[in-house]
Amino acid sequence: MLRTQLKSRGRFIACISFALLLSVVLSIGAAPPARVILFLGDSITAGYGLDISQAYPALIQQKIDAQQWPFKVVNAGQSGDTTAGGVNRIDWLLRSRIDVLVLELGANDGLRGVPADTILKNLQAIIDRVKTKYPAAKIIIAGMKVPLNMGNSYSKEFESVFLSLAKKNDAPLIPFILEGVGGVRDLNLPDGMHPTARGQQIVAATVWKVLEPVLRSLLN
Repeated sequence: MLRTQLKSRGRFIACISFALLLSVVLSIGAAPPARVILFLGDSITAGYGLDISQAYPALIQQKIDAQQWPFKVVNAGQSGDTTAGGVNRIDWLLRSRIDVLVLELGANDGLRGVPADTILKNLQAIIDRVKTKYPAAKIIIAGMKVPLNMGNSYSKEFESVFLSLAKKNDAPLIPFILEGVGGVRDLNLPDGMHPTARGQQIVAATVWKVLEPVLRSLLN
C-alpha cells in the first residue's frame, strides 16, 4: 500500500515538474506583445462620414496584418480636433504605451487662420510629451495644406510648420497626407473636404510609403 502511494506521489510530482518546465519553455518562445502605433489626428484620421473600418488607420492595420508584423494600430482621430486639442488629449493617450506616433493635426487650425507659430508650438508640445514618456518612440509628421483663399503668405507659413517639425525632431515627413485626394471631387464626400472610402485608400497608400520603412526598422 505504502509503495503504491509513493509511486503515485512520484508520478504526480513528475507531472507537476513537466508542466512547470513546459510553461517556462512556452513563455520563452511566446511572441512579444504587439507594438503600438498611435494615429493622433482629426476628421481625416477619424474617417469622418465613413465607418471606422474604412478610415486609413484601419487600412494600415490590414497592410500590417498582411505582412504578419507585430504592430497594433490605435485610431485616436477626433473630428474637428485642433493642435491645442491634441495637446489636451495626449497625456491621457500616453497612459498606454506607444511605439510609433503618426501626428496628423493642424488642418482645422489652418482653416481658422491660427498663427503658424502657435500651431508649431502645439505640435512640438505633443512630440515633447511623447518623447518624455516614451523616449524610444518613433515620430512621423503628417503634412497638410490650406485652401488658396487663406492667402499665399499664410499658406507658405502653414506648410513650413510640418517641414520645420520634421527637421527639428529628425522625424520622417509625409509632405501632404491628402496627396492625390485633396481637391479631387470624386475622392471626397459632398462637403469637398473629407475623403470617400476610395480616397481613404489613397491616403493609406501615401502614409504607408513613409510608415512602412519605420516599422521595418523596428523589426530588426
